Amino acid sequence: MNDSTFNVNNELFKGEKNGDILAMSFKQKPLLHITDLDIKKLLFHYLDSIACCDEIKVVLIKESPGKMTREEYIDYYKSLIEPGFTQASIERMNNAVNQMVLKLVGLNKMVIHVDSGNVIFLFMSIGLSCDFRIVADNTAFLNPYIELGAVPKGGSVFFLSKMLGAVKASQIFYSGKDIAASEAHHLGIVDNVVPLGELDQAALKTARSYAQLPTGYAIGVKKLLNYDMKELACFLKFENEMLRQGLNSCKLYKDVVDL
Repeated sequence: MNDSTFNVNNELFKGEKNGDILAMSFKQKPLLHITDLDIKKLLFHYLDSIACCDEIKVVLIKESPGKMTREEYIDYYKSLIEPGFTQASIERMNNAVNQMVLKLVGLNKMVIHVDSGNVIFLFMSIGLSCDFRIVADNTAFLNPYIELGAVPKGGSVFFLSKMLGAVKASQIFYSGKDIAASEAHHLGIVDNVVPLGELDQAALKTARSYAQLPTGYAIGVKKLLNYDMKELACFLKFENEMLRQGLNSCKLYKDVVDL
């Protein structure tokens, strides 16, 4: 495959290959596009192509600073469960998130996740699926799910309970408090915090350092570190089922109220 295969620009993301590093930059409000089956197909075909390219050693994923805010996500989620709704859209979103998380965890490349600004827990989960997380000092992780009365989507409960232990993870989820970049770094949720203006440079420096590692060593260690992630697929299915039950309860409640 030549570099032009990986130099793409669509509604969801921009991709560019530079030697042994592949950079993917997601565009504003990716959730609005991820439920589009054609766009989703493009994304996962692209990731499969990356997996098949021996020259690529590191994937650099940069989230858009224009992601959904807490309020926008709450409004978006509520719009999917309005009276008369079908669960198709939210099922597509949940399944796409599952696929993305599993794809990143299992990808045979080192994956670096780069983020900034306000990050809802759903996007934090994407970062937790990666091998190294770097954020700008203006980053805050936000939990909109308490207000929605729904369990968090994306595996954040799975990842944080394994990283921090059940007690600390439960404190984070039950408190509903935002997590500032400095606290996230202290907890080990992210690996590096840098000034916003230095984010791209620091991310590229990190990518280059990983690219210097022998491939067999780097990916071998990744597989060993992720050995217990075999439970993740089952967890994400169970997470979907809990969300499905919550939606059905919500729909039933609305039907009763409307009688």
